[in-house]
Amino acid sequence: MAAVDEPLERHASLDDRFDPAVRIVEHDPRWATEAQSELGRIKQVLGPLAVRLEHVGSTAVPALAAKPIVDLQVSLAALEPRDAYVPPLQGLGYLFVPAPESPDYHLFTRPPQRPRTHHLHVCAAGSEHEFRHLALRDFLRAHPAEAQRYERLKIELAERTPRDRLAYMAAKEPFLDELEVRAGAWARRRES
Repeated sequence: MAAVDEPLERHASLDDRFDPAVRIVEHDPRWATEAQSELGRIKQVLGPLAVRLEHVGSTAVPALAAKPIVDLQVSLAALEPRDAYVPPLQGLGYLFVPAPESPDYHLFTRPPQRPRTHHLHVCAAGSEHEFRHLALRDFLRAHPAEAQRYERLKIELAERTPRDRLAYMAAKEPFLDELEVRAGAWARRRES
């Protein structure tokens, strides 16, 4: 087995087209409890490496319908060496899903096979990746009409592209890119 800190090779599951989790369900208040429980498990194995742990994504926005996958984010002081955090997260049942085109952001999934229940986003503290996930979550929490607009789009796309993960993501991308720009501008105004 290769050492964790060797060059990243794209994980085959990134190109999986079909996923039974590509469906939108009503918001489940248990998602917040599950997120906190899971973040506690992650904090326990990563200790001080974990600078910030957050529940992000649609499941973190009250009343927003979402895919039944809880998105979590762990911000680290540094993403290298990967040996410091990949094996502990694998010990919790997470699959490391590397993408060489994103060396400053790593995805872990649980369980390793589909349908997955958790996505764990690992990024550097203070990075643009950390900022955009938090800005989008906070923007949608503060703007219920925007959250409803996003919800309607997700429902429409999930119905139009049933279980087709790649088509769903591609169709959602232009809207999400624009939403992230507005959320980022809103968050930066709040910080100043």
